[in-house]
Amino acid sequence: MSPIPADATQRPIERAAADSAAVMAELVACGSLEMGAEAPDTARRIAELLPTGTPVYVNHLPRRPLAETLPALIALAKAGLEPVPHMAVRRIASRAEAVAFLERAVQEAGVRKVLLVGGDVPEPLGPYAEGAALLRDRLLFDCGLRQVGLPGYPEGHPHIATGTLAAALAEKLALARGQGLGAYIVTQFSFAPNRIIEYCADLARRAAGVPVYVGLAGPTSPITLLRYAQRCGVSASLRALQAQGMGAVRLFTHVDPADQLAALARHARSGSASNVVGVHLYSFGGVAATAAWMNARITGA
Repeated sequence: MSPIPADATQRPIERAAADSAAVMAELVACGSLEMGAEAPDTARRIAELLPTGTPVYVNHLPRRPLAETLPALIALAKAGLEPVPHMAVRRIASRAEAVAFLERAVQEAGVRKVLLVGGDVPEPLGPYAEGAALLRDRLLFDCGLRQVGLPGYPEGHPHIATGTLAAALAEKLALARGQGLGAYIVTQFSFAPNRIIEYCADLARRAAGVPVYVGLAGPTSPITLLRYAQRCGVSASLRALQAQGMGAVRLFTHVDPADQLAALARHARSGSASNVVGVHLYSFGGVAATAAWMNARITGA
């Protein structure tokens, strides 16, 4: 392929392509990914592939105490990446567990932010039924945290009404602001770019100035992706793709987030997703494979 000329004779379509590639690289370079708490040994491998300081989120698994995520958080910090723990609040057994975990995470792994999620268990194991309850307890700032990530749902939540979600997010943002915590939003992944852009535009109106990281499903197998999509409540966009016929065929034979990233970059360039600062990769196909995919987007390999 011939190089794109860098002069005034450059055709608009070529210039647009170059700009889009740069925006895609920036969204990934400013983004993040997830890893399992059970795999601290992968920290060095992904550090070889990603920019220093890239945030890596560590899952809080069901039926596991928060303390079991500490080895992975410490390994990430030693590898030069930014460790960010999930806190599934409905799975936290007591206030003492939360305080002990946060103090160790800050002191031993240099943690400065967490992602608060509900936890999707029918009954809370302890005092926190939702993220706002933990924020009301003022634990995060008092333990040394300076930022809090909050979940966003472009396709809604399978068990929570849209209006309830919006009110809960507004409350959590207000609580964070009142405690001097910087807040940002990490969205659930979706296969419908229009839904994502509409959601981000709505957030820009309701929560001006709050940064958004758009969730993308990292490269994986079709069967794995379908399983996670059904579990995570994004079946609406799956049904829409299936209704498109060949669109569904493309999804299930070429499972790669590049098309989603390209669509997001177009909207970011146009200004319709101006609050989007990066992407967040869900590592359904493995964290090393996801980090390699991110590296290829950043470097243009």
